[in-house]
Amino acid sequence: MSEMLKVEKLNVNYGAIHAVRDVSLTINRGEIVTLIGANGAGKSSVIRAVMGLVKCRAEEMTYTSPRDNRQVSILGQPAENHVKLGIALSPEGRRILPQLTVEENLSLGAYTRTDAQGIAEDMEYVYSLFPRLKERYRQKGSTLSGGEQQMLAVGRALMSRPDLLMLDEPSLGLAPILVDEVFGIIREINAQGRTILLVEQNAFAALKVAHKAYVLEVGAVGLSGSGAELLNNPKVRAAYLGG
Repeated sequence: MSEMLKVEKLNVNYGAIHAVRDVSLTINRGEIVTLIGANGAGKSSVIRAVMGLVKCRAEEMTYTSPRDNRQVSILGQPAENHVKLGIALSPEGRRILPQLTVEENLSLGAYTRTDAQGIAEDMEYVYSLFPRLKERYRQKGSTLSGGEQQMLAVGRALMSRPDLLMLDEPSLGLAPILVDEVFGIIREINAQGRTILLVEQNAFAALKVAHKAYVLEVGAVGLSGSGAELLNNPKVRAAYLGG
């Protein structure tokens, strides 16, 4: 598989707090890669740094677009440039706009695009993934349940037609039945050709879908391997999977 994202020795500081320490990771085209770890381990800081939303330092942060196979440095670039390259983030906490309708929220995800027909096709694609959003397309975001708001956040990210979709805690606060549904959709999105970087506290669910995984411990990579390897690793099982 060809390399899509490469990060070498990423560091993020918040004042005196060294939140991310020399984190290196690679994502190949077509993979689901997950970052797991305890709350405060630095998972969201990594994904926000990759998206250009927090200041960071790194030896390398390069992205190779499957659109033209051109490798570019994304270190220090604004998030808008990332979106244009084909990278999108569904953020922790959903961050939908509560006073806008479902359809208006989704349309915002396509703000860098001008291809009206393609935008309409992607709107229908999102509705096919999340039929409940189609049923509620005229409702304001504030009237949706937590699960529906999460679907809307993922759908909005898909509206930029990304090649690399980054998901920050997509199962947070959801009932178990909805967690299963969200992870089923993650598999489906991946099967349809999108590469996924997943930050997730639900280590069991994340490792079950991941091709590759990294365990963050106090801002640094403690372990890495395939999802299956880490799922069966005694240390991971003891720390994150209840034994």
